[in-house]
Amino acid sequence: MKLSSYTTTYFSLVLLGIISLWSVLFYLAIIDEVYDSIDDGLDNSKILIIRRAQQDSTLLQKSDFGESNYSIYPVSKASALQATDQYKDTLLYMVNESDYEPVRMLKTFFHERDNYYQLTIITSFVESDDLIEDLFYYLLWLYIIMVACIILINQSLLQRIWRPFYILLHKLKNYRLDKPEPIEFKKSKIDEFNALHESVARLLQNNLQVYESQKQFIENASHELQTPIAISLNKLEILAEKSQLTEEQALLMESVMGNLERLTRLNKSLLLLSKIENRQFTQEQEVNLNKVCEKLILDFTEQAQFKTVTLHLESQAEVVKHMNKDLSEMMLSNLLKNAIIHNVKNGFVRIVIQPQLISIHNSGNAESIDPDKLFKRFYKGNTGSQSTGLGLSIVKAIADVYNLKLIYHYDHHHIISIHF
Repeated sequence: MKLSSYTTTYFSLVLLGIISLWSVLFYLAIIDEVYDSIDDGLDNSKILIIRRAQQDSTLLQKSDFGESNYSIYPVSKASALQATDQYKDTLLYMVNESDYEPVRMLKTFFHERDNYYQLTIITSFVESDDLIEDLFYYLLWLYIIMVACIILINQSLLQRIWRPFYILLHKLKNYRLDKPEPIEFKKSKIDEFNALHESVARLLQNNLQVYESQKQFIENASHELQTPIAISLNKLEILAEKSQLTEEQALLMESVMGNLERLTRLNKSLLLLSKIENRQFTQEQEVNLNKVCEKLILDFTEQAQFKTVTLHLESQAEVVKHMNKDLSEMMLSNLLKNAIIHNVKNGFVRIVIQPQLISIHNSGNAESIDPDKLFKRFYKGNTGSQSTGLGLSIVKAIADVYNLKLIYHYDHHHIISIHF
């Protein structure tokens, strides 16, 4: 979720809670104010009616509401003296509405010429249901308008404020340690952005120094290891040719030379893996993977015949990807070599090329492999000591460089798929 969307969602939810609470309080305040206003009007009407009754005694005989909003009828002195003014809501039949409508009623008492009377005054009152409904729609429109304003502010004002951040983010996405280019930061009016720019600049500089030191160390270490290993192998070969070795000595010599050769392959594989992960293979082009697979089938034909394994290529589509050609050949050759080595006598290896997918099928041992371990470094499964255990790790490193997805599953035979 983008920052602007997150901000809008957050503000919308907070605003919804605030407006909901405010609407309840506003409704209670409005109702209280309405009641106060109506009750004041009823009090005023009470005073006016009592004054008129003192001047016109015929009003004391008005026992029903009729066309007016009050009624008067006599009561006992005891009832009048014990009673107090009462305000309450009730319903009264309205002729114009042909229905019962809510009214506010005041029941009070007064005396005139030693007689006591009950005065009942009514006034129309807005329905609470109508008030709540109107208030709901008004608040709903208010909420919609405020959310719309927040969205507009996010799209204009906040994006303008956060522009230095998005510019920095774009530059960091395109920054590569193998092709370092200085990132220029414009001075911002916001102190936090200036501090962020300075921190990122220092971080990139430190990472670049570490990267260069690591790359130099790996190359130097690989070169320095390769030379004494090659000299040792050469001297052992000369010793084997010139000396009359016993069978036991020859076996020991063969074991030592085998381990040195494996160390040579291991050294080259680790150097290669490091270069891939450091993205030092920068030359890229459009690579036809169908042709790469055809070439590899020819290259591995003899090795497959020696293992009595049948190779087959099934092209259902033409797959062309923009990548380093050497890495593409390395990725597919390691998969093909792995499928041949991990096979059974009279087995098969089948390469299936589909749109956005290349899968390598092989008839290896009839047991599934843990996919979490398959692409880990130095995981060799059931292979012999001649394997470095880095072949599929190199494949995984290449896949990660180009955002490819490697999937292994077992369905009566082993299948490793490359999803583009």
